[in-house]
Parts: sequence; structure tokens; C-alpha cells
Amino acid sequence: MTVEKDGAPLAGGVEHRWLPAEPGPSFAGPRHSWRAPALGVRREASGWQSALVSRALYVDVAAVVLAVAAAYLVRFDLDVDVGLLEPRGGQYLLISVVLVEAWVVALGIGGARSHRVLGSGREEIVRAVRASLGLFGLLAVVCYLVKFDLARSYVAVALPVGLALLLGGRLLLAQRLHAEREKGGFRRRTLLVGAFETVQDLGIRMRRARGAGFDVVGVCVPGGRATPSPLPQVPVLGDVRDAAAVARESGIDAVAVTASDTATTQMIKQFAWDLEPTGADLLVVPGLADVASPRLLVTPVDGVPVVQVTPPGYTGTQHALKRAFDVVVTALGLAVLAVPLLVVAGLVRLTSPGPALFRQERIGLNGEPFTLYKLRTMRVGAEQELAAALDGDAGVFYKPKSDPRVTRLGRFLRRYSIDEFPQLVNVLRGDMSLVGPRPQVAFEVAQYDDALRRRLLVKPGLTGLWQVSGRNDLPLDQSVRLDLYYVENWTLMGDVVILLRTVRAVVGRDGAY
Repeated sequence: MTVEKDGAPLAGGVEHRWLPAEPGPSFAGPRHSWRAPALGVRREASGWQSALVSRALYVDVAAVVLAVAAAYLVRFDLDVDVGLLEPRGGQYLLISVVLVEAWVVALGIGGARSHRVLGSGREEIVRAVRASLGLFGLLAVVCYLVKFDLARSYVAVALPVGLALLLGGRLLLAQRLHAEREKGGFRRRTLLVGAFETVQDLGIRMRRARGAGFDVVGVCVPGGRATPSPLPQVPVLGDVRDAAAVARESGIDAVAVTASDTATTQMIKQFAWDLEPTGADLLVVPGLADVASPRLLVTPVDGVPVVQVTPPGYTGTQHALKRAFDVVVTALGLAVLAVPLLVVAGLVRLTSPGPALFRQERIGLNGEPFTLYKLRTMRVGAEQELAAALDGDAGVFYKPKSDPRVTRLGRFLRRYSIDEFPQLVNVLRGDMSLVGPRPQVAFEVAQYDDALRRRLLVKPGLTGLWQVSGRNDLPLDQSVRLDLYYVENWTLMGDVVILLRTVRAVVGRDGAY
């Protein structure tokens, strides 16, 4: 585009001449004639994108075939030969073949195999479930209209089994995809556009979340090449207004526009038009950080999408369910672990003089103190030696890697987090939850700023998001960010996922000392 502003040409795609609908600054500039963009020259999908979609197709076909075959076998008592001899056996065989084809097609039409959502998590699952339920709803309507009595046992097996296999297969596919992205494969060449600070922040986040699949290859910031790059080893490829041309010339897969003074509604609209011939995806990054997608509601207002951020829920039905979940799981856990914990407590007494349990005052919900229980892993009187062990450096998240106060058995217990299991009693009493920010002692809480005090808005947990994301190996700012993200965006299903990840983290022993 060749567009003039203040007499200077701006980079882009095809030539435009147009007149703005109303006065004021605009990205496109003053009066121009207009010619439709060459939409037929869109760049084809990259090889990795096609390979990713093919993988998803294979997973979908395998899941659907297995589910429909299981439904057919159950309908005809697991005997295919008998089923084919029954009067309606042939009909159900034909229905099964058509259902497999229709289900796979529905997933494609519903966008569940789009390379843009594969590996994204929630959106991928929503699309797969929505397409599946929509297909079976349509099937029910068709059967009603043609007065065909489709066996309930057939549907009762095909739909839930199919959904379980589809989601399980997609989960395995996502895990493999994230692992390959961590190694540098299956990544979108990404251009960041916007103000210096916002581009820098987004670039750091994209590098940290390598599994998301964004490979930042360049940035466009105000001032263009005369401006130093906000990211190490990432070149400045032009000004914000040059982004469309840069995307076309550099083979960009995705362009992320961040908040800036120049990112007006008209500019983003024009930018979207200019990107159409390139095939690059346009990502508009709102000025929000660490807000989970379930809290975002998009409402169109006169053609402008308005993002509404719902407040986090600290009370209500969901928290009642969380408490019920804590009590049930904790009671089962104590019933299973009671005898092993008594054995370990005896070993603590035998290997080191002193009590088996260690009691310490910690700060919990709304800043209220409570007594926390642990299996003792240090020698008696270790708290009086804290300053010497830390060499006077006790910050908010202090924990030395080589603590001379820890006993030999204590090191083993800490490595596998066995010393934390008595806190199940704290969970049962209501002082703690199974999942939440780890409780800290009073002198740590005294160092909190306003942001960190938000950790006290929920009950502390036996495990938490930062514990399953690297534990003590994480830097302080990352640990704080993960804790606050959990506080703001927790869900009961998220708690279940964190508990499952905790098992893997404990077995892997990463960051445990």
C-alpha cells in the first residue's frame, strides 16, 4: 500500500485513495482513490502448520472411529456377526460410517483443527466439544423428522466415549506440541508492533512461554531503526507505520499489536486490511496482564469490541465447592497416608533427637495467624540459627539450597515433599486449602507491598502454581507473578490440574531442597 500522511509515503500493500469519514488523525491519511486488495495472493500455510493440522486430523479420525465402533458393538452385544444378521444391523453399520465422516467434518467446520487454536488449551477444547454436541443435536433432529428410532444405548456410548477420546488425544497432541516448541519447532515467526515498553514486556513474556509457539523475529516501534531494540538480539525492522510492509517482506506468520499512542481503532482496522494479502495473523494485545480468559467478556459496541474484565471471586458458591473438594480429598488422603506418616515420624525421632512434628506460626487468609504442621527436617533449635544460615539475607521467599541445619533424613523428606503431608490436618481444620499460595511467616509478610498482600485474599495451600512451575528454582518476580495469577484467576478445575502437576513435580524433584 502506498499511503501518504503529511506528504510522506507510508509502507504497506496496494495503493489506496480514500476520504476519511470524519476529520481527525488517521493511520491512512487524507484523500485517496481506492482499489481492492489482491486477496488471491495470500501466502499458503507454512509446512509446520499443515503438519500440525494433519496430526490433529489423525487424532480425530482415530478417536471417532473407536467411539463409534464401541457404540456399534455395545448396541449389538459385542457380536459383529450377529449384529449384521439382525434386521437393523446393516442400517446401524451405514449410520456408523456416515457418523464417523460427519463427526470428523464437523470438527473441521467448527475450527477445532485450526492451527491457530491447536495447543491453545481452553479454546481448542471448547471448539471440539461444541462441534461434537452440535452434530449430535442435529442427528437427534434428523432422526425425529424422519421418524427413525436411534437406539439410546448407541448414542449413550458414542458421544461420551468420543468426547473422552477426542479430548485425551488432543491433550497428548498438545503436550507433544509444547515439547517441540520448547526445542524451537512449530513456532510462528512473530513481529511485535507498538510502544517500546509494551513491546518489551510482551517479548519477554513470549520468550518465557516458549510453549505458546511465538518466535519473535523483529519489532516495529516509534522511531523505527533509529531506536534501540527493546529486546536483545531482536532487530528493529521499522516504525509502527511500516509494520504491514515488514510483515509482507519478512515472511511473518503473526503480527502482535500492543498498546501505544498510534494504535487507534482506525489504524488497527487499516492494518488488518493491509495484512490480508500476506496471510499473517493479526493479534491485538490489550493492556491487560495476568488475567485468565474466563474472566474476559467481549461485547461489541457500535462495531468496536469492548473487553470487560469480570472481578475475581473470593467468596460464593465456587469457594464452597472448593472447601467441599478440600475436605473430601484430604480425608481420603489422610486415610491412606496415616500409617506411612506414623512410620516416617518414628524414623524422624530415631535419627535425630527431638519431636517428630515441627510447629510454626504462619500467616493465612486475611492475615490471620495459624499453626502449621510439618515433619521435622532440621535439628532442634534451628530457628535460632536462621540468620547465620542465610548470612543475613532473608527476603520474602528465602530458602537456601544448602542449609546446614537440615538432617540427612530431612533432605530426603524435603526432596520428595514428604515433610509437608501433615499439613493435610491444616487443610481439614480449614486453616489451609489443598491449592493456594504457600503460607509464610510473619516477618516475610511484613515485607509485602500492596501487590503481594493480595496473596492473603485466599487460603494458603499445600501446593500452588509456582510450586508446579519450577518450585524454588524460580526467580522471585516469577514466583510472585504466578501466585498473584492464581489468586486472581483460580478455578476448581485449575486446582485439579495443579494437584496432578504436583505429583509430577514431586517425582521429578525439580527445585526441591
